[in-house]
Amino acid sequence: MNAMIAQLALGRPLIGLWQALAVPYTAEICAGARFDWLLFDGEHAPNTAQTLLAQLQAVAPFPVHAVARVPIGDPVYIKQYLDIGFSTLLVPVVESARQARDIVAATRFPPRGIRGVASATSRASGFGADSQFLLTAHEKTGLIVQIETRAGLDVLEEIAAIEGVDALFIGPSDLSAALGHLGNPRHPDVQSAIDDAIARILAVGKPAGIFALDADDAVRRIAQGVSFVSVGTDIGLLGSGARALRARFPA
Repeated sequence: MNAMIAQLALGRPLIGLWQALAVPYTAEICAGARFDWLLFDGEHAPNTAQTLLAQLQAVAPFPVHAVARVPIGDPVYIKQYLDIGFSTLLVPVVESARQARDIVAATRFPPRGIRGVASATSRASGFGADSQFLLTAHEKTGLIVQIETRAGLDVLEEIAAIEGVDALFIGPSDLSAALGHLGNPRHPDVQSAIDDAIARILAVGKPAGIFALDADDAVRRIAQGVSFVSVGTDIGLLGSGARALRARFPA
């Protein structure tokens, strides 16, 4: 079983940090801070397969779950991210059960799916050292789908019911835009929709995750039963730290 999904089943909340600087140095620093999981962003950060590989190698010595967000649920991106060694993927903007089913298929080799077969040249297989890789890869792959639109909310239970969807993740920023409150995820309408989505995810027995707005929001979401929470970003830590330090020395 996928290591992160197995830990989510134990019930202890996993605390994560978003990685958007796209460099291995900062990824290594954040991994050393002992977060439970790090999210490497291929959607909004300036990442390529090569930069993601370097970051994945940088955090490999640490006991941290490396999760990658693909730019979109395209089989090509999914195949590349899995081949370089990510075992857990977060796929954005999932809006239907059919889409979720197609995404699951993209993470599985035939006959279970449509993932292109690369074994000897795949880092995920130890470059061919794992003789059982093709037969067992699906067992070790974790798939988290991101719910961040009204369409996704409307069919949340249908998406969650797809075999191979291991967890659902709420994206407050895009959701606030979809609900007519761009840039205001704290709007009561957005917060109400998030509360409802979390309750529905838990009701169908799947782990729920979220990008917390701040530390207090993270605590509240954990109390609601959210299993994995991103509590900040590498960019946010660097920016806030730099500004706080500069503020100590007025011009």
